[in-house]
Order: sequence, then C-alpha cells, then structure tokens
Amino acid sequence: MTILYCYSCGYRKAFDDYVSILNDKYPEILVRGANYDPPGFNMHLSRIVLLTKLILIVVIVSSFDIFGFLGQPIPGWWRWCIENKIYACMMIFFVGNMLEAQLISSGAFEIALNDVPVWSKLQTGRIPAPQELFQIIESHLQFNDKLGQNPNYVK
Repeated sequence: MTILYCYSCGYRKAFDDYVSILNDKYPEILVRGANYDPPGFNMHLSRIVLLTKLILIVVIVSSFDIFGFLGQPIPGWWRWCIENKIYACMMIFFVGNMLEAQLISSGAFEIALNDVPVWSKLQTGRIPAPQELFQIIESHLQFNDKLGQNPNYVK
C-alpha cells in the first residue's frame, strides 16, 4: 500500500496514525509513504519565489543600489527598504514563505493498494475514516484472490 500525502499541509501525522492502525489490523500489508509533489508549474514557481526572496534579502542587507546600477532613480519604497533593513528583510522572508507554502500545498492524501488508487482526498475532499479504509481494503482483497508474481501485491 502506498500513501502519498501533502507534507506542508501537516498530513504526516495522519499518515503515521494510519500506518499504526493498518499495521495492527493488517500486519501483512507493507505501507509506504511519500510526499505528494504539487503540479510541476507550482513547484517551479515556488523555487523562483525562493530565489527572488534570497536575492532581495542579500541585496538589501548589502545596501547595493540596484536602481543606480541600472541608471534609474531610487524609488521611495526601495529607500525605505535600505533604511529599515531588519523590517524589510523580515517582511520579504515571511511573505515569501507564505507564497511558497501556498504554491507547494497540494492538500493530497492519496491511497493506492497494489498500485490501484483506492482513495483520493483531492477528489473526495476528505481523508477516509479508518472504518472506510478497512472496508475498501477488504473489498479489494476479496476481488484479488489470484494475484500476479509481484511481491509487492498484498495477498
């Protein structure tokens, strides 16, 4: 069984709880978990936000006159950032973190048994109750008496 979850949403604890519940009820099932990666565009955009955040903080702390370098007049907001380095860097750091978290947060808790998806929080909008998951596993196991040679299949 594979459970893909959104780490940034705090579903790691839910995953750990489900692993202990499933190991108690079905000791023969190997439960693996991993982070559910967000769509590719969001991941790339979050990396761009991270790099922009770090570059801005370095430029502000070093008091580098980027607008003078570009031959432009210094805007008032940039002058404020240079004069108030701590506040500006904290604001950039926290707003950047908020944007990154929003971009990589998928809200996923996807469960697959024998490589067959059996539950999707993205489709249902909720995590299954343990009893629901037990019923799904039982019905899945009833229909899979004759399994292939794959050692990862639950028998």
